[in-house]
Parts: sequence; C-alpha cells; structure tokens
Amino acid sequence: MNNFIGRIDTFFDGCLNLMYLDLSSNKFTGNIWTGFSRLVEFSVSENRVSGLIPASSFSDNCNLKGLDLSVNMFHGEVPREISNCKKLVMLNLWGNKFSGPIPSELGSISTLEGLLLGNNEFSRVIPESLLYLNNLAVLDLSYNNFGGRLQEIFGRFRQLKSLVLQGNSYIDGLSSSGIHKLTNISRLDLSYNNFSGHLPAEFSEMVGLKFLILAYNQFTGPIPPQYGDLSQLQALDLSFNRLIWSIPPSIGNLRSLLWLMLANNSLTGEIPGELGNCSSLLWLNLANNQLSGGFPPELANIGRNPTLTFESNRRSNAMIAGPSDCLVTKRLLTMDYSPFGFIYTILTRKICKNVWDQLLQGYGFFQVCVKGSPVRKYRVSGYLQLSGNQLTGEVPSDIGKMQHFSVLHLSYNQFNGELPVEIGNLPLVVLNISWNKFSGQIPREIGNLNCLQNLDLSHNNFSGIFPTNLNCLNELSKFNISFNPQIAGQIPNIGQLATFEEESYLGNPLLHSRLFKLQDPTVPPVNSGKQALPGEEESEDGFWWKALLMEYGCGMAFGMVMLCICVVKVQPKWVVNNVEGLHQLKAVRPWKKNGSRGGGRII
Repeated sequence: MNNFIGRIDTFFDGCLNLMYLDLSSNKFTGNIWTGFSRLVEFSVSENRVSGLIPASSFSDNCNLKGLDLSVNMFHGEVPREISNCKKLVMLNLWGNKFSGPIPSELGSISTLEGLLLGNNEFSRVIPESLLYLNNLAVLDLSYNNFGGRLQEIFGRFRQLKSLVLQGNSYIDGLSSSGIHKLTNISRLDLSYNNFSGHLPAEFSEMVGLKFLILAYNQFTGPIPPQYGDLSQLQALDLSFNRLIWSIPPSIGNLRSLLWLMLANNSLTGEIPGELGNCSSLLWLNLANNQLSGGFPPELANIGRNPTLTFESNRRSNAMIAGPSDCLVTKRLLTMDYSPFGFIYTILTRKICKNVWDQLLQGYGFFQVCVKGSPVRKYRVSGYLQLSGNQLTGEVPSDIGKMQHFSVLHLSYNQFNGELPVEIGNLPLVVLNISWNKFSGQIPREIGNLNCLQNLDLSHNNFSGIFPTNLNCLNELSKFNISFNPQIAGQIPNIGQLATFEEESYLGNPLLHSRLFKLQDPTVPPVNSGKQALPGEEESEDGFWWKALLMEYGCGMAFGMVMLCICVVKVQPKWVVNNVEGLHQLKAVRPWKKNGSRGGGRII
C-alpha cells in the first residue's frame, strides 16, 4: 500500500517486456492503460481509475491469467471481447459501477476459476453459459441489488466451492432454487438480504460446508438442530436475525467450529453445556439475546484444542479471496475493544487475505502474554462475548482454563458473587464485566494481566480496599471502576492509574485522590465561596499559591493607579501622539474597507 498519484493511461506503453504489473492500493486517477492484455497479470485494484473499458483493450492475442480492476470507478458495460483472454483464471471487477448484462461470452473461458462481479449494477439475468465453466470455484455476485426471489440457476452450479450473494435484497427462493443441493460448496454467504421465515433445515445436506453466513436477514423461528450434522463447519454466523428458542445442544457436535456468531437475536433458555465439546471454538458471540441461567462450567472448555482444525486448513488449498472476504473478516473479528482493532486502519484486500489465511491456519498476528513466561508469543487468540443477556449466578473458577482467549466480555447481565481469582491466569487484553452484581474484593490477580489494555469493572458491588497493584498494568488505555460505592482506599498519584480522568472513578465516595475531588454526580457541586470552619487549617500547598496570587493582584492594582495619575496630570507626549493617531486611523479605515470590497475600485 502506497499513496502514488497521477495517471496510468499511457505510462507503461514503452515497457514491452513487462509481464506482471501490480498498482493496487494507491491513488491513481484517469483512464485505464489499454495495453494490459499483453501482460500475464494486471491489478489496479483499490484506486480511483474511472471511465469505460475499451473493447480494444482485449486483443486477439490476450495473455492475461489474472485481471483485477476491483474497487475503482469504472462504468458502462463489460466488453464481450473479454472472451479473447482464453487463459484467464481470475477476473475481479468487484466494487465498480458496471451495468448491463453479464457477458455470456465469459462462458467460453474454460480456464476461469474465480469470477468476482460483486458491488456493481449488473442485471439479474445470470447467463446459462456460466454453468459450463467446469473449473469455476468462486462466484461472487454480491451487492448487485437483484431483489425478489433467488434465481433458480444458482442451484445448478454444482462445480462451485464458494457462492457469495450477500447484499442483494433477496426476499425468498431458498428452497425453490435448490441451492441446498450444491454438495461441493464449502462457503455460502447469503448475509445482508431480506430472507424471512424459518432457517432451511435442508442446508444440513450441504455436507462440505465450512462457512455458512446468514447474518443480517429476517429469519425467525428456532435454529435447526440438524445444523449440528455439518461436521466440517468452521463458521456459523446467524447474528442479527429474529431467531427464538434455545441454542440446540447438537451444535456441540461441531468439533471443527472456530466461529459461532448468534448475537442480536431473541434466543432464550440456558447456554448448553454441550458447547464445551466444541474444542476448536475460539470466537463465540452470544451478545444481546435473552439467554438466562448461569455460566456453565463446561463452557470453559471451548477452544481448548483447535490444532486439528488448523492443521487441516494448512493442508488444503487456499481459495481465491475477494473484497467480500474482507467484509466477512471484519464481521467475524469486529469488536471495537478487541486487539483486532488496529487492523481496520490498514485493511487493504491483500492485508485482509493475509490476516484471514493466518487465522484459519492458526498463525497469530499479534503477541499475547503466556502464563508463566515473561516472553510474549505470536498466538491465535479468541474472544468470549456474552454481554446483554440475563445470565445469573457465579462465574465458575473453571474460567481459568481458557488459555486461548484474550477478550472476555460479560457486561450487562446479572452475574453475582465473587470474581474468581483464576481470571488472573488468562492472557487477557480486554476484561469487561460492567453492569453486573459482582461483590467481594477485586482480585489482586488482575494486576498480573500484563497485556491488559481495557479493564471495565464499573456498576457492580465490589468492596474492600482498592487494589493499587493495578497500577502495574502499564499498557492499560481504558479503565473504569466507577459506581462500586463500597470500594475504599487511595488512588495512586503517579503511574498508569493516575492517567485516567475523574469519570473512571465516579460514584465511589470512599475512594480518595490527590489529583481530583471525587463527587457524587447526582449532587450539585459545593459553592466554591464557602468559608473555612473554625479549626480548619489551610494546607501548606494551598497557602503558598494563594499568597502569591494576592501579591500579584495587589501589585497590578497599584501599577494601574500610578499610570492613571501620570497620564491625567503630566500627559506625556507619546500618549497624546498615540491617541491622535488612533482618531486618524478610524477616520481613514471605512474608506479602505469599502475599497477592498470592490476589488480595488471605488463604489
């Protein structure tokens, strides 16, 4: 990723031996260079190149194997002459303003493996000729606003391994299209549509599925227990729907599952302990439902051994990645408070693909603390997100087993009792247990979480002495202990805890600080003009600066009085001249002001 600018339409005409040209992730503008068909691979993705694609760009002797024009501002129809590129393996036109029909001539490019046409304005007719592309593995037609029923032709793409149709405003047609009969499919993404009704149990027939993404629709009813038969499933995302009832215990059969995303539904009942059998499950998000009951001790077993899944992914061939994969990556990792946040500022498609590949193969891309070792290591680290439910009871001490988790979010529930000291054994970067009913002392063991960046203990019933060893958490950037009114003690004057504002400590009348005065925010501030009561002594620090202020004020007042006497009685010449000059300036200024408004003319 660079920031090169300028035009490219004629820049490379003299490079006759050039075979590979990658100009992606810059700020190039103007029209496209029309000599690209003599190359083997050409990418100008993620720039600001615009205009039509001339038909003459695709010469009869086109050598292209890879053409990537994604995320630019091209428009118009895709020339049918693109079929001259008989060696083309990957065609990526995602994220432009192409319109009109999808060229049926694409069906003659027998070598084509990846066809990425998403986020354009193509018509909804899918050419029958594409069915004969026997090598076609990836088809991305997302965000073309097709609308209506899912086209039945999709149920006949038996050769596909990945079908991405997100963001098309579909409302129906899942069963009639026969899409569930695509047994070779390993990834199906139908998110960001308007599908409604019950989730199709027939999806359990797609035995090769690894990624089933159905988020952001209007599905209702229960989660089909048959989804527990998808033995190869690695990601199940049903978040942001209207699902009800309980989580099926059969989900615990999914030993390869890495992601389970069920947030923002209306699920009820208890979290099934069978989820603890998901030995690969590293990213679990059940936030914002109506789940009740306690924290099952078995849940602490999730993600205990994802090695087999990672090793399987290392042996399999990497699939062609497009911009839609980045959208999925962001959604599966998105947590504003998570250690993944830094990625989004640099997330080009290439970086996104590298992050995605590393995660699937078990290679960490940020360092985490390891129990018993002063050295941090690159490891894949997961999150547990249970916030916004109705969970009760105590958090079990078994939580200390979750050695592969760096984010723990239990906020907005009704957990109670003491926070287990075993939580200090985890490699946490984020710990948020706010808005619960935890009581007892804050475990001093939290001060051992050297990688902790975000700690929120607010709105609970913690008591006892404030653990000052939290001041050793040198990487802490967000801290909140407010509204635990039974916590007492002194907030350190120096160190990490001294860097946080008063808002981090509000509602704790027994806490004291020399840096600021903690007040109950519901009580109006005390009048600053209050007189000291008899017997109250002014502190030495307060006395010296007030004395200095009084001396300075008296000196200023005396100086002003002497100056007035001098001017009135003596009238020094320099004063008279300055006053007369000011009168002359006021007389001249209106003329100059009017003259400037007229651009130098008198009006």
